[in-house]
Amino acid sequence: MADAKTKKTVVDLHEFIQALEHPTRQADALVLNDLYKRITGYEPRMWGSTIIGFGRYSYTYDSGHSGESLAAGFSPRKASLSRYIVPGYQDYGDILSRLGKYKIGKSCLYVNKLADVDMAVLEELIRIGLKDLEKLWPVHPE
Repeated sequence: MADAKTKKTVVDLHEFIQALEHPTRQADALVLNDLYKRITGYEPRMWGSTIIGFGRYSYTYDSGHSGESLAAGFSPRKASLSRYIVPGYQDYGDILSRLGKYKIGKSCLYVNKLADVDMAVLEELIRIGLKDLEKLWPVHPE
């Protein structure tokens, strides 16, 4: 997941959220920011120009490739809210079946708006994803 888009930046988080044009996307970003802070215990940090991340981890693959990435986070994009977590969502079918309306990518979960999902299930998904990530690589605060 770590590429040019997922490197820590000095973009101001609050300015970024306030600049979101769509009022629902802005409101959902504020809710998610609070939710992630509460669940992770980490302060948010911007990764790239549009990703709000919580915690970080360093990794080294069997190939020798290594890097650093956010442990969990989201991006309030125009088309949807993109949620990021490693190791991905492929192993969470039972939880996802209870979530509500979403689309899925390799390590992204796309939600149109928070009103489309069960927030308790979303919280469960964030918690289990972080727990599973920590089995692979230690997660650190910023």
